[in-house]
Amino acid sequence: MSTMRNSASTREKTRSTRPEDERLPLLQNLGYGLQHVLTMYGGIIAPPLIIGTAAGLSEAEIGVLIASCLFIGGLATILQTVGIPFFGSQLPLVQGVSFAGVATMISILEGGGNIRTIFGAVIAASVIGLLITPIFSRIIRFFPPVVAGTVITTIGLTLMPVAAGWTMGGNAKAADHGSVANLGLAALTLLFVLVFSKIPVAAISRLSILLAMVAGTVVAALTGMADFSSVFSGQIFAVPTPFAFGMPEFQFAAIASMVIVILVTLTETSADIIAVGEIVETKTDAKRIGDGLRADMISSAISPIFNSFTQSAFAQNVGLVAITGVKSRFVVTAGGGILIVLGLLPILGRFVAAIPTPVLGGAGIVLFGTVAASGIRTLSTVKYEGNMNLVIVATAIGFGMFPIVAPNIYDQFPSWFITIFHSGISSSAIMAILLNLLFNHLKLGKNKPVSVMAEASSRRVSSLLLESLHDGDHMADGKLFDGKDREVQCDK
Repeated sequence: MSTMRNSASTREKTRSTRPEDERLPLLQNLGYGLQHVLTMYGGIIAPPLIIGTAAGLSEAEIGVLIASCLFIGGLATILQTVGIPFFGSQLPLVQGVSFAGVATMISILEGGGNIRTIFGAVIAASVIGLLITPIFSRIIRFFPPVVAGTVITTIGLTLMPVAAGWTMGGNAKAADHGSVANLGLAALTLLFVLVFSKIPVAAISRLSILLAMVAGTVVAALTGMADFSSVFSGQIFAVPTPFAFGMPEFQFAAIASMVIVILVTLTETSADIIAVGEIVETKTDAKRIGDGLRADMISSAISPIFNSFTQSAFAQNVGLVAITGVKSRFVVTAGGGILIVLGLLPILGRFVAAIPTPVLGGAGIVLFGTVAASGIRTLSTVKYEGNMNLVIVATAIGFGMFPIVAPNIYDQFPSWFITIFHSGISSSAIMAILLNLLFNHLKLGKNKPVSVMAEASSRRVSSLLLESLHDGDHMADGKLFDGKDREVQCDK
């Protein structure tokens, strides 16, 4: 009996010492949580804005969609971070409406569907996704550092166009898109991030992104680049109404296309869970990935009831975890609570939405670059001699960059192919997994395939050392001799 108590105590102690289980004071939780919300706010309101406009909804109806997405995103974030049995990875991951399904949802509308058709497709496809999560949860052994590092690096790189778009102003049709003023505001915000990060006070350096956004917004307001006039127009408090647009409609074609989106979402969320696990330096096994994916799918299945869409982890917030070093999942839980409040108080949502996008862009440069840097750090632990790992990394990153540098590259392909490979993250993840299986798991004969690139020497010799050598110098028995076989003394 005593042994059992000791064993239980040991397990509880191990659990409580996980980096992500750190508990911070309330005000710090709220501050860091708000930082997470500001980082992903533009991304979470964009899909309902795009889909609502494509569906021909009024401004008031689009406002309902946005508030609903904030509300559901908050609930999904709390489920993912706090967790209940079988649901939630208990990692610092922010949940929100996934961009992966936007193009497919617009296709459903163009094919004669409506917003209710989209909601029905999301519900049905998410239930299917929930049923197949055990398969995805077992891919962890196919995500060694060579795959995980490649995917993490690609996540950071694929987010850079988002930062660039924000930096230029966010609206490509606006007259000031890419103006010197917008780029200057983004550059100033970036400078604020660097300055606050350099201050040797942990409370300030960890909040450098939030403080930089506040400072950038103040500058924008003083220079007339921020417009808060619409903050006080509209409702102050509103509760999302279930089925506000009517009961969902279930159409086979729409559901089939949305299943592809769910597969992409599962792939991306698996990558994000592994990425944040690497950054937090905690264990991410098959069970944990499965719990995280189930939280994704159950949130996605329920969200249309409250007028929202598919939910997934936000990659940009993975970068925030990396740059701040704040690994506590309860910080993100606080962010989920803030999202719920924003969903119930549209006035607060309008205030946050008034933050100029160049301010987000300036902060995004550091955020998204940090994700890529974290991936590079993981790749630095990979062994490249005598194997094909260098080819795996090179090919997977290159393949993942195709839809980023040439967004229309797959326009002539079937819609299901576009849905999967239009995402640089899923493209890179699929390629890295397949090549890792081919080169590191599939054995063809006794000889291992060796890349010509892998045979290149990784040794480095200082140029100062080369300049000090003379003709005829040579090594023997671990000692250096000159051309006349006289030993040359080496400084230690």
